[in-house]
Amino acid sequence: MSTTTLTLGRPGLLSGRTPFDWLFAALILGGAGYVFSRYGGAMDGYEKGILIGAVPSLIAMGWFWGALRVLGLAVGAATLLAINLYLRTPDDFGADLAAGEKVFLLKYFLSSQSAILWMSVLFFMSTVFYWIGFFAKAGNEDATALKLGSRLAWVAVFMALTGTMVRWFESHQIGADIGHIPVSNLYEVFVLFCWLTTTFYLYYEQHYKIRSLGAFVMLVVSAAVGFLLWYTVAREAQEIQPLVPALQSWWMKLHVPANFIGYGTFALAAMVAFAYLVKLHASAGSIWKLAPLFGLGMVLCFEPLVFRQSASNSVAYWVVYAGVSALIVGGILAARVRIAERLPSYEVLDDVMYKAIAVGFAFFTIATVLGAFWAAEAWGGYWSWDPKETWALIVWLNYAAWLHMRLMKGLRGAASAWWALGGLVITTFAFLGVNMFLSGLHSYGEL
Repeated sequence: MSTTTLTLGRPGLLSGRTPFDWLFAALILGGAGYVFSRYGGAMDGYEKGILIGAVPSLIAMGWFWGALRVLGLAVGAATLLAINLYLRTPDDFGADLAAGEKVFLLKYFLSSQSAILWMSVLFFMSTVFYWIGFFAKAGNEDATALKLGSRLAWVAVFMALTGTMVRWFESHQIGADIGHIPVSNLYEVFVLFCWLTTTFYLYYEQHYKIRSLGAFVMLVVSAAVGFLLWYTVAREAQEIQPLVPALQSWWMKLHVPANFIGYGTFALAAMVAFAYLVKLHASAGSIWKLAPLFGLGMVLCFEPLVFRQSASNSVAYWVVYAGVSALIVGGILAARVRIAERLPSYEVLDDVMYKAIAVGFAFFTIATVLGAFWAAEAWGGYWSWDPKETWALIVWLNYAAWLHMRLMKGLRGAASAWWALGGLVITTFAFLGVNMFLSGLHSYGEL
């Protein structure tokens, strides 16, 4: 007589865990315990809260996506190594920031500035190799160059996170009232944007096995790196500065990361939409339908900045930047037939676009609510129709309408892709354009 066991419901979070899962969890717990015992005396309440909250979050994310285990452990090890290289003696909490110019590993790899420069170089290299691999062999997602592009992207994310964590430590060593989480100015949030956008793409790449799409997605990351490098040179933005009073709030630590998850995933969706349109209108008779792409490319290359900089080197930089952008967009349009053959299916592109916008919208909604609480604390009102707030609302309404049309009306195809791509223009203006052209309560973020 046979017996059948019927199991109802979904398996629990802890069921089916492998020894490697538990080893990872033990390493995270052990690392957090070491950090708390070693550096807890130098942390404020907020930072202790982050450390405590990071433990279950990192374990859950590592269990959900195995690739994050290696990344998280590597970043933690590199950050602790950098901190110990900065310390004058093993038992001294005070750091010698001059060691950043003396100690080999700090000077060339692990100081915040060095790590972020490596991040920039690696993102450029990743973009190049993705495109080499894209044209190497039609339909071969395992081309060597594509694999190399993907691995370079991972290393760039590692350097970005290491640079961010070390910069956080460095800020505390400058002065007790200067230390802050590095998400407070354009330099820091561009680093945040780059690694967040890339990490979300790498998840979709692994899930859908679509390395070829990296050639498109990494273009927007490289564009952001281009802005970051100019901003670093033109404004010496890499220097750590004290927070202005408006930013001295724990709401900032929640609002800004949530906001940039939205920005990053919206940018990701736009580049997928770009690829979708190239694939859809690859035939010779459809080239005129892609003409707006060239104009959008120029709008998104920050050409207006040329007219706001008096220094000739800034003008020259942005002219070259615009020229390179034009050549890339023009080259993609010229090679659209070959490119279309190598892109994933319409169904995959549409699904990635939808999921990226859905995730971005959820986090952007959270960021907007948190921003309202922050405004009430700082300025006495939840909403003031400040230009930044107004454009954030426009971004939210744009993607709310996109999701509504998709879920209620079945929005698909070219209309969906054009809308997602146009959304990047709106998002870019909300992110940068408001800082450039409009003034208001958020004017501390001016270029």
